[in-house]
Amino acid sequence: MKLTDIAYCPLCGSAVTHEPRFGRLRPVCPVCGYIHFTDPKVAAAILVERDGRVLLIQRANIPGRGLWSVPGGFVDADEDPARAAERECFEETGLNVRVTRLLDVIPDREFPNSADFVVYYAGEVLSGQIHANDDAAAVEWFPRHALPPLAFKSVEYVLRNF
Repeated sequence: MKLTDIAYCPLCGSAVTHEPRFGRLRPVCPVCGYIHFTDPKVAAAILVERDGRVLLIQRANIPGRGLWSVPGGFVDADEDPARAAERECFEETGLNVRVTRLLDVIPDREFPNSADFVVYYAGEVLSGQIHANDDAAAVEWFPRHALPPLAFKSVEYVLRNF
């Protein structure tokens, strides 16, 4: 969200002005005093490995359409990021997984409208039948020495370092 996306106060409906507050320019309501703080977008992703191979999905949407990534997506409001990673993996691959540990939290505003932070977890498969679904065009297991072209720098970092 850009600063200019906020034109009206969400509390009273008055037109906002843009004023310096708390170290930066922010939308401020001249009528009720509301100050708008834009929350960061957070994504969660999960690195699942089995028999020396990693689970990757081929992205069906932009950014990175046609390239590969670990399963993941945006965290919903009031959702635990670990549960979001498990949910996204199921939605994209058909596999029920469990987070086993936190790998890293990476600032990742690589593309417009992408996440400000990605929380990366390691996980293991519990059950399910693998199939591409949701915003995944394909899902496959790859050996680390033969990875396909990857969609995001943070995924490259995670696969290289964990």
